[in-house]
Amino acid sequence: MPRPAAPERHVWTPQETVRFLDYCHDTDPLIADLCELLIGTGMRKGEALGLHWADIHLPEQVLYVRYALSAVNNTRLVITTPKTRASKNWVALSPRVIKALEHHAATTRAHTGDPSDLLTSLVFCRPDGRPLRPQTVLDRFRRLSKEAGVPRITLHDLRHLAATLTLTAGVPLAIVSKTLRHSTLSTTANIYSHLTHQAAHDAVNAIDSTLTKADHEPPRRRWPAWLRPHRDHLNGHHSPLRALYSPAPALTSPTASQPQGTRATTTRPPRRSTRKKAASATRGNGLRPAMMLVGTTGFEPATP
Repeated sequence: MPRPAAPERHVWTPQETVRFLDYCHDTDPLIADLCELLIGTGMRKGEALGLHWADIHLPEQVLYVRYALSAVNNTRLVITTPKTRASKNWVALSPRVIKALEHHAATTRAHTGDPSDLLTSLVFCRPDGRPLRPQTVLDRFRRLSKEAGVPRITLHDLRHLAATLTLTAGVPLAIVSKTLRHSTLSTTANIYSHLTHQAAHDAVNAIDSTLTKADHEPPRRRWPAWLRPHRDHLNGHHSPLRALYSPAPALTSPTASQPQGTRATTTRPPRRSTRKKAASATRGNGLRPAMMLVGTTGFEPATP
């Protein structure tokens, strides 16, 4: 079955986001600090509700996403692994998020329980230390949104708000994909393709401005024709050198019997050498040793 089309996403503007956060800091600090974390890091709702204090490293300004809180049949809360393998990763923290986490740590009582129980030592929890229900958090979030006078959205839309703010600020798509911890870059491009239209316009405008600037530049000065050397001025020197150093045709070549021109094909003439015949071959008949002249065509006996 074909997958149905994704619904159109609605996110807040920066002005609406600041209005909501300011109202929440005065009315519900827990939801305010939670939304600061969701907007400032792009984490999922379950990852933020399943965050433990041991996974937050404020001096290094990072946190590690290790678990996620899920509701089975909307009744039983369990700690599971994040959505994808790439989701289990480090997340950088901005000064605004660090301030929200420090405020939350100072205003809430730390609960320590059994280390083997993953439902304890949570960052965002109830006063008794038990985890928050995702539906309860969503209901409080929608009530505060209505009271603050901002459009109604879901908690997961805060993740899209983080991506929208970074893309509109000019952050490259690959960096946004790593920040959101998507498994592939194509996932980010498919979800937020409507936000890359401005980047496409910037690209074609850069091409247009470059060509327009080159069109208005003065033409480059050309040398007069009588000062410019002919394009083939070196060919007259290449031909004699090529003929001088070209190898001679082999004796078995079909063109060996054909005339090769008047120009020499070697740098020196054939060497003429002499060779004396052994004296032992002529001692028996009383003849003088014959001198054999070696030429280029063979051996010729000398006159006795």
